Amino acid sequence: MRKAQTFAGLVVLNACLVWAMPARADVVSDWNAQILLYSNIGNATLVPPIPAGRPGPPGLLDIALAHVAIHDAVQAIEREFRPYFYSDPSKFGVGSSAAAVAAAAHKMLVLLYPGQQSRLDAFYTAYLTANLILPDDTGIAVGEASAIALYTNHYRPNNIPFVPFIGEVATGKWRTPPNQPMAFQILTVTEPFTLKRSSQFRPEPPPPLRSMKYAREYDEVKKLGNAAAHPNATTDVARFWSVNFGAQWNETMRQLANKKQLSIGDSARMFALANLSAADAAIAVWEAKIFYNFWRPSTAIHEGDNDTNPRTQGDVTWAALFGPDPLYPDYVSGANGLTGAFTGALRLLFGDEESFSVKSSSPLTGTPERFYTSFSQAAQEVVDARILLGIHFRSADEEARQLGNRVARWVHQKFLRPRHGRW
Repeated sequence: MRKAQTFAGLVVLNACLVWAMPARADVVSDWNAQILLYSNIGNATLVPPIPAGRPGPPGLLDIALAHVAIHDAVQAIEREFRPYFYSDPSKFGVGSSAAAVAAAAHKMLVLLYPGQQSRLDAFYTAYLTANLILPDDTGIAVGEASAIALYTNHYRPNNIPFVPFIGEVATGKWRTPPNQPMAFQILTVTEPFTLKRSSQFRPEPPPPLRSMKYAREYDEVKKLGNAAAHPNATTDVARFWSVNFGAQWNETMRQLANKKQLSIGDSARMFALANLSAADAAIAVWEAKIFYNFWRPSTAIHEGDNDTNPRTQGDVTWAALFGPDPLYPDYVSGANGLTGAFTGALRLLFGDEESFSVKSSSPLTGTPERFYTSFSQAAQEVVDARILLGIHFRSADEEARQLGNRVARWVHQKFLRPRHGRW
């Protein structure tokens, strides 16, 4: 059964920072919110601001590592699912799972972001007190051991050397603005958490420039993603899906954990599976981006009269709704790779038909929360939204969604498996 966690009142940190924890929140969800906050991917606003992690998709690596540490700590005590790395048979039944979660999350955050230790320590102490977790609970040692083991053996650093990539000034090729190399290129040289290699599920090439399919996709994004055609009935959907997908889907998982009253073990596994899938999908997406180096719609449309396809008509004045273009190639879409990974992981756990909402922190959307009845419904909306924003061809979106799904299926089949025939 799920062990409910109650956090009452307000925690005052450094005399000027106040957190209010939600009543009856699951301990894994509580610490997921903290992991997202510090990882710089959570879109939370605090005074003074404290995000300390890596912005953009590389932040997913830290989130995955923290949730794997939580999962392994819980399973050292419960032994219901197999660990990712940390295991100690002598800890079976020793201490509380709630203490192990809090300790693993806190320790991992301190290891990842040592400059924030005083804040983290203050929050952690208050959390243990409010949730009646005794400081000598043996689950604390289990959680700390799990975090140390995972960080020591599986941390993905941000200082791996690589030659900055600027693309290629050629027909069909992506290129950067002057003196601006490809963003988040670190992902292309980062070892995946679960995949055998980053190219394991590399998609087939994008449609050839001279093909009818390319011409259709060209005309579609030229029409639908044109800034001059907005606002229209689709503008708000596009803007809703223009921000942080890691934060959005983790918030949705907190909803699901509460709605389904998941046990601590089941909740820890859900967050670990989904975030492992997202981290490896990001690595796989960036590998495909740099491998194919396919141009963005804005460049393609500006140069449409010289792309070797007689069906395309160029327009040097065309501008995307979402601009300027992100600093990496079109093929495949990062947003859809991540969405495919998150929705794929959740579909494998709960089935496709599920009522849930997703929230957006975009200041431009008039609808900060959208509601869905299936994971596929939300995933399809992201495919369409990135075309409406004018930043992707449809193949880049659909192939990325499939890539994310394949990564999620791989993770689900190979990692954190049940010990006793469960889902």
